[in-house]
Amino acid sequence: PPILILLLPLLGPSRACTPQANATRFVCTEPTLSTFPAGLPPTTLAVSVEFTALATLLPTALLGLPQLQELHLSSNHLPTLPETLLRPVPALRILDLTNNLLAALPEGTFSSTSHLRHLVLQGNRLQELRPAWFQHLPELQRLDLAANALAEVPPGVFQPLRSLQTLDLSRNRLVTLAPGALAGLRALEQLDLEGNRLGTLPPSTFTPVPALRLLFLPDNELQALPEGIFTTLRKLRVLDLARNRLRALELPPRPPGSALELDISGNPWGCECPLLALLRGAAPQLAATRDTLCASPERYRGREVASVSQAGDTGC
Repeated sequence: PPILILLLPLLGPSRACTPQANATRFVCTEPTLSTFPAGLPPTTLAVSVEFTALATLLPTALLGLPQLQELHLSSNHLPTLPETLLRPVPALRILDLTNNLLAALPEGTFSSTSHLRHLVLQGNRLQELRPAWFQHLPELQRLDLAANALAEVPPGVFQPLRSLQTLDLSRNRLVTLAPGALAGLRALEQLDLEGNRLGTLPPSTFTPVPALRLLFLPDNELQALPEGIFTTLRKLRVLDLARNRLRALELPPRPPGSALELDISGNPWGCECPLLALLRGAAPQLAATRDTLCASPERYRGREVASVSQAGDTGC
């Protein structure tokens, strides 16, 4: 019996990581796995090899899987991918490479995956974006580049992504966005820039993304917003500017019957007439009002911005 008890843990994972004939899904989370499983049946639609010791992939790893639609390779130890890895899987719709060690990708990595819808590269070590990665992804709807080491977004790099709806650039090292950084993203509805080092934004930053509905800019270093920066965002419904260094506010136009959810907490607001009148006129739904405080003038210091703007004795 003691021998059987010792063997059971060894047999379990190996069975779990052994391909089954005619299966459509393959899942392996064996921590000691260091070689991509071979012998997957051509009926396979989804592969998940995650939380393993996998540190390399052969260019032929996906041969014989013409129907593959989902490939999940998160939480492994991959420093790069073979340039031709994805060529045998032209039907691929979802690729998840979260939490690997990717510092760069070959330029032709996605040249044969024109039907890709979701691409997740979160939690890697990417330092730059290459235009070639995005040239053949006209159907891409979600791109997650969060928690990398990106210091800039080259102008026009996303130009081919005409179907993109969600872009996550949070927790990188961006200090600004160059004019044209979002060019081509006319279908974009959600943009996350949380937790970067953004100190300034060009006035035309959001001009290329008129369909934007959700914009997240918290935990940056914004000290001022250019006049009219949100003018083109007539569909915006959520704006998060929390925990920056803002003293004055800009808001998008408010079409009749629409409401704006606004988080401006954690900023040193100057509760002067321009801010108070703007908030009174726009009447946004303010989040975290207890942390949305006036820093000046002295008579309002420490008071909630919402209560000051609604008071009738401001002289504005």
